[in-house]
Amino acid sequence: MPVASDRLYLDHAATTPVLPAVKAAMIEGLDRWSNPSSPHSDGRAARAALEDARRRIAVALGWAGQVIFTSGASEAIAIGLTRAKANRTLTSLIEHDAVLRVTPTAERLEVDGDGLVRHSRLRRNDEDGTILALQHVNNETGVIQPLEQMDRAGIILFADCAQSAGKLPLPDADMIAISAHKFGGPPGIGALLIKDLALIHPSGGQEQGYRAGTENLPAILAMAAALEMRPDWLTAAAQLRQKLDVAIESAGGKIVARDAPRIPSIASYRMPGVSARAQLIQFDLAGISVSAGSACSSGSLKTSHVLKAMGWGETQAAEVIRVSFGPTTSEADIDRFIAAWTQMAARTR
Repeated sequence: MPVASDRLYLDHAATTPVLPAVKAAMIEGLDRWSNPSSPHSDGRAARAALEDARRRIAVALGWAGQVIFTSGASEAIAIGLTRAKANRTLTSLIEHDAVLRVTPTAERLEVDGDGLVRHSRLRRNDEDGTILALQHVNNETGVIQPLEQMDRAGIILFADCAQSAGKLPLPDADMIAISAHKFGGPPGIGALLIKDLALIHPSGGQEQGYRAGTENLPAILAMAAALEMRPDWLTAAAQLRQKLDVAIESAGGKIVARDAPRIPSIASYRMPGVSARAQLIQFDLAGISVSAGSACSSGSLKTSHVLKAMGWGETQAAEVIRVSFGPTTSEADIDRFIAAWTQMAARTR
């Protein structure tokens, strides 16, 4: 069932609408129904299209290494972190659940009140090897982690770029996870970008033996199309977010990580005295789609581990919602959200 045209969608960090040209590329891919691993002429044609898409994706991202197709960022994270040739894993306390789930014994780096990782425990281990897994952009707060400023000599850097790929330049990392549905592509397709395949253990199967399963050619072609046509909209988004920040503070709200570097497309706000659950219900009734925390955990509306690690109390953290923009978000959209927010806050006062 299509979303009603009068609804306002401000949950692009969860998933973005598939762009029309991307849909066309996916339909074209459905006509290429052969298995890319088949040796016959049809299979070879599908393989040629697959490898061309792999090249186009690398070019669009400015990536000189290998591209291993996966079902999304979560699988790319699992492959990179569970098969890395390293015996020591470092992550932070604010990573996505997809990272925390596959690194249960990892050392967790603390963060400051702005959500920036403290680097005091970054140390080299020549004997065991160390892999450091960090988000480039936090999915709840939008905070940009300054990965380029870290002294990580001798450390394998794994960057979770689910929220930044297709929007910001990729960081200089050894492995990177991306997901197409975060930048206008279809769900169910992503990639592990890796500088050197020797960094991980192979598993057998397709993708040069590093990811088993028939490649999803239609979705891969659609992901390539999405990356090639991505519009430059973050400058406009920064102006919209600035307007929203000012309005939220004027209405008595609090900006999460206000003074940290944040991607313009994601912001989190606290409405004192109103739970995130109540806010989501009221915004939804007003025809506005936002979220609380990450999409992977908002179904249960559990207290954000990200905000907890940043020093927020449980009551305060439970009053935070996330607003995220896309290429089509307009000033009129922001005005509508501001009106709904200020009315809700006024009723509380």
